[in-house]
Amino acid sequence: MVLRVVASILVVVGLGVGTCHGAFHISSPRACPPPLLTRTGSRPYNRVPYSTVLFGGRDDGVDKGFNLLENASKVVPQGAIVATAKGSWKFIWKRMMAELAPQDKSGSYARPKYSFNGKIGEDAAFPDEAGRYHVYLGNPCPWCHRVRLALALRSIDTSEIGFTILVDDPVKASRGGWVFGATDPDPLANCRDLREVYDALVPGFTGRCTAPLLVDLKGRKIVSNESSDIVRMLGKITLGHPSNKKERRELYPDSLVTQIEETNAWVYPLLNNGVYRCGFSTTQAAYDAASADVRKGLQQCQDILSQQPYLCGDSFTEADLRLLPTVLRFDAAYAPLFKAGGTHLRIRDYPALHAWLQRCWDLDGVKETIDLADANASYYKQLFPLNPGGIIPSPVTAEQLGLS
Repeated sequence: MVLRVVASILVVVGLGVGTCHGAFHISSPRACPPPLLTRTGSRPYNRVPYSTVLFGGRDDGVDKGFNLLENASKVVPQGAIVATAKGSWKFIWKRMMAELAPQDKSGSYARPKYSFNGKIGEDAAFPDEAGRYHVYLGNPCPWCHRVRLALALRSIDTSEIGFTILVDDPVKASRGGWVFGATDPDPLANCRDLREVYDALVPGFTGRCTAPLLVDLKGRKIVSNESSDIVRMLGKITLGHPSNKKERRELYPDSLVTQIEETNAWVYPLLNNGVYRCGFSTTQAAYDAASADVRKGLQQCQDILSQQPYLCGDSFTEADLRLLPTVLRFDAAYAPLFKAGGTHLRIRDYPALHAWLQRCWDLDGVKETIDLADANASYYKQLFPLNPGGIIPSPVTAEQLGLS
């Protein structure tokens, strides 16, 4: 596809594309002499290898691409070459972005809806019991990170709810991006990737094969693939342990329900989803609106946390849990790659928010829920339309984030 577009650009700018002696080359405006000849002014023609004209090679080994601006600009204005190249590249980029992240008519990211909304302990099909459920997670994914945080902070061990850490590899995956690594195989049916898990539980499933995915191993059913619902479930279930037999952190206390819901209602659109709206925007207006939302959300966090240690008061709650994965990824991925709020912003620009991040990082079990280097590198490796060259920045460590 890319070569066809490049060929189209060359045709537009007046350079025929063809073959000569079985080799792909760019012909001059004259006939195709074997080998290609060029001249300057009244001087005789000089022999120029086809590879030099096509790929811009030189004896000094410097790659000049197709060398269009030097050669083709003698035939058509440079502006036409640049406009054609930019227009063709942008068309391809927008198609790739729509595949990666569905867009509405304004060029704003339209997050897909999730397909399963079962509730453990509320639906008769999903009783509140230990050893029955399993959740599939991916380290880079902030929505999966929410669930892993809930498991850790609620002291839910693998005998109660097991979990598998998937590998993000869209090349190996048959649909979506998650596959099973050699050290963490699928406990359900020895599937190769997450699509096979979906298909094993819902034959013929045609939706997006997303993680986190909570499944009922005993009933062989999908419970939920919506992170906020899974976190809420994990915050309420007992798994056969009444509160007086096993201590668990309370993430959704009755006294703070209203405040938690109100906080979630602005954290999600402004920050959790706001950073993705920045990164996946395909128009300037869509990006500007999303970026303004991110800055508003960060400032709102700063204002609240300058008055109290956590978003809803003196204790860590579900509202903090839902914000934490976004903040941990902000400096290394969302600001520089997604341009969220502007590429210059960092969490340390908001002192109270940064102090909150340190408090959260210090909670028992939090550090073990994420591999920061792997999580941040994934954005640069797998989101090809945002980073087509595949260059991965030097990793940002916890220490570089200012976390002791």
